[in-house]
Amino acid sequence: MRSPWPPPPGRSAELRRRFAEEARSERPGLSALCLLVGAEGDGTLDEAGMDAVEIELDRLAGELPHRPGSPRAWALALRDLLGERYGFHGVPDDYRRLESSLLHAVLRRRRGLPILLSVVWIEVVRRAGAPVYGVALPGHFVVGFGDREGPGAGQVLADPFDGGRVLTGADAELLVAGVTGGPLEASMLTPAGTLEVVARILNNVRAWAATRPERTDVALWALDLALLLPSRPARLRYERAQLLVQRGEFTAGAAELEAYAEVVAAVDPPAAARVRGEAHAARALLN
Repeated sequence: MRSPWPPPPGRSAELRRRFAEEARSERPGLSALCLLVGAEGDGTLDEAGMDAVEIELDRLAGELPHRPGSPRAWALALRDLLGERYGFHGVPDDYRRLESSLLHAVLRRRRGLPILLSVVWIEVVRRAGAPVYGVALPGHFVVGFGDREGPGAGQVLADPFDGGRVLTGADAELLVAGVTGGPLEASMLTPAGTLEVVARILNNVRAWAATRPERTDVALWALDLALLLPSRPARLRYERAQLLVQRGEFTAGAAELEAYAEVVAAVDPPAAARVRGEAHAARALLN
């Protein structure tokens, strides 16, 4: 199946303007940012389609029982609604599809990566009026309800990728041990902020594109959006410069390398010199 393609330049410019504005607002909207990512990744997603996603999230929230009660009751209600009745879940093959990182496609297919399925859970519960947040366990994103101090202190974790299965403390420890080989630490249970979630989604898109040399267009738009976030690693500019050179855009790539070298020069002059050397080499490729 053919993966989605970005929109025309004019539409893309407008989406990026709105993305930057939303990301810098006092309270950035998670679904709004995810839909702008989706529209940048899939040129078929228009304004009506974005509105339809918000309406569907509202509808799903309306199907939840009124005030289930405890954090565990909320988690079980979401599992019953989204996991069992509507069949939202993930499978290993979802990691090989770009659509698994695009909210509108995940809502349509009812399948996706853990972090996008968690976005669905979060947005539905938030609309129903319950405290909810994402938890970025190493290698696996889940949803948290209740007290944020961790399992045993009132926090309840659910795994949307597994249909919303409610996790025990031992389950969370096994998930972490399977990825890191180490124990579950309290810091791993810290709620993930909206911009952190969006940054992770864009990282997943770039990881998908990194294994597909023919889709440097995807890597580029994901980098461009990441660079619009208020807090982002300076090294993203270096990554973007390298990508431009890879795409044969040598002049643009060299300019990005030189700009990055100026940033690095204040803290690491030898590294800045190396980057300037890369810029010189990129310009030489024009001859």
